[in-house]
Amino acid sequence: MERTGKVVVEKVRGKSTVTRCFSKYPLKFIVPSKVGPCKIDSVWIYSLTYGGGIVSGDSISCEFEIGDGCTTVFTTQASTKVYKSVGSKCSAQFLEVTVGSNALLAILPDPVTCFSTARYSQKQVFRVLLDSNLVIVDWFTSGRHESGEKWDFDLYKSTNNIFLDDNQPLFLDTVLLEQQSISPINERMRDYQVIAMIILLGPKLKHIQSEVQENVKRMMSEQLHMPFSGINGVAQSNSRHFTKPPFLASCSVFGPKGIGVIVRVAAMTTESVYKFLQHQLAGMEPLIGGVALSLKCLAIHFSRQIVIAALFSCMESFLSATILSVAYFKQ
Repeated sequence: MERTGKVVVEKVRGKSTVTRCFSKYPLKFIVPSKVGPCKIDSVWIYSLTYGGGIVSGDSISCEFEIGDGCTTVFTTQASTKVYKSVGSKCSAQFLEVTVGSNALLAILPDPVTCFSTARYSQKQVFRVLLDSNLVIVDWFTSGRHESGEKWDFDLYKSTNNIFLDDNQPLFLDTVLLEQQSISPINERMRDYQVIAMIILLGPKLKHIQSEVQENVKRMMSEQLHMPFSGINGVAQSNSRHFTKPPFLASCSVFGPKGIGVIVRVAAMTTESVYKFLQHQLAGMEPLIGGVALSLKCLAIHFSRQIVIAALFSCMESFLSATILSVAYFKQ
């Protein structure tokens, strides 16, 4: 597959610097001069697509090289929209990443949103060292809720593979949802509208890993009405009544000596996942200079307020016009 983008980050005069940045249609990279406090050494890269989404049949292939000791954040400006499939064509994205010694890469995108009948496949391959640091957020929604589309896409496939420098598999994972006549996706997913996976790997993230594990265990103990007895404790149910929780999360470790932590989430709203990510990744701010998802969580809140205000404004204008019309006809 022909490369549509490549980014190389290296140390230049002691600072993380983008030394090569290439992209072509349908992909574009934006590298701000600075994000966050000046004292924090980090590079932020924003990805966007022309037309605001991925068209049926599009193939995007990128390569990232993160040099020793560098800190890089890769994020998006908005959710990745995958438009409906034409002639059963599949839209595809491929990302190949090398993370150097003592380097940190944080992949913090907005969710993928597949339109009705869309077919989408993505694969991300990461090659790391034992002292490399990696954060991956990979998530997707059920579709365009406002248009009544819920799990109406035909295919969604996401693969994340992490290898050590000697090509030894460290983490291999694939999520696959495909429409079936016997059991459509919306029947299998029930009321849950968002699926997410978070990976935390590396020595720089140890304190965050511990906090996340503790937080998830406590959160689910409260959600399921179970007593919480610490990270190594065993929770037992104290209630026979069970209602479907709006937010589910699980947490486990992987790799030699548990160097990696994976969190899986199923939620009924996108906003709840944004808030969860904002809270769990807040400890990364001293490392990367901020957490992009926290700003987007606020943006969702304020955009809703703006929409509500706009609706009231339209209603007010409509009522005023109606009153004037009635007054005119009475004359």
